[in-house]
Amino acid sequence: MRILFLLAAFVLLATFAPPAMQHREPPPAVTLVRYTPAPLDESAPGRNRLGELDFLGAWALTSNDARIGGISALHVESGEALAMSDAGWRIRLPLPKGSVPVRAEVAMVEKGPGPPGDKVNRDIESLVVHGDMVWIGFEQVNAIWRYDRHSFEPRASTAPPAMREWSDNAGPEAMVRLPDGRFLVFAEGNGGDSEAILFAGDPAAGGTPALRLRYRPPEGYRVTDAAILPDGRLALLNREVSLFTGFTVRLTVATLPKLIGGALIEGREAAAFEGPATRDNFEALSVTREGGRTILWIASDDNYNPLQRTLLMKFVLRE
Repeated sequence: MRILFLLAAFVLLATFAPPAMQHREPPPAVTLVRYTPAPLDESAPGRNRLGELDFLGAWALTSNDARIGGISALHVESGEALAMSDAGWRIRLPLPKGSVPVRAEVAMVEKGPGPPGDKVNRDIESLVVHGDMVWIGFEQVNAIWRYDRHSFEPRASTAPPAMREWSDNAGPEAMVRLPDGRFLVFAEGNGGDSEAILFAGDPAAGGTPALRLRYRPPEGYRVTDAAILPDGRLALLNREVSLFTGFTVRLTVATLPKLIGGALIEGREAAAFEGPATRDNFEALSVTREGGRTILWIASDDNYNPLQRTLLMKFVLRE
């Protein structure tokens, strides 16, 4: 029990201590990623349901490249994942099809708030991909930048006044683009209600009108990512960490209220990653469609900590 307590303490410290920019050693000539299959529940290998989720697969990612990790945002499309790390790396990799190592591309988001090379300037926590554009939310500096999807050249950027008073380590933790072009950006909060900002349009364009809303996560939890479902509802990841249970995560689904100033967004629980369920520091969520089914992809931020794992999990959300 003492060993488990010490391990949990180490993970807890690594999660909330602000590390310096990682990986100053030269990267390999070719970055390879291996997907090792993992069960939904190691104590019950045949288990394939978790709340309203049907389990399709899980994989632990390992690599010869130390930059692979720290995943805090994710976009899955056309058989490929674009993952963003909280150390500023953008990672492109094919989706898992077997245990044979696959090639991945890793590059720094060179242009952003302040010079690269310092985590404070490249702490990416949220991501939206739409058309030929990518929006990135930078924690620590509370800024949103819009980039060309292919070149990653910046097209617009701002530190929105509505986010100015958010603490350095609390947001913008999650960001979604609504079907009508408005954006919702969520602060991580402190385990109670947290602030959400509704932007009338592009949040990276200075002067975009904004309204303050509230988000209520499950008690004691903090939002770590969000995504729009095909029917317009929100799927939200919410995380709690303790010395005794490690990381637990609750997936909630929320029907958006009338989006006026002060409106409260509150979801209902769809799945709980706790007990024997495979889990880690889940911070990234992406929604796709396959054969008429709604697919949820969930990834974990290992904090570049050898006691944690980079996990990628795939589920069907039962309608």
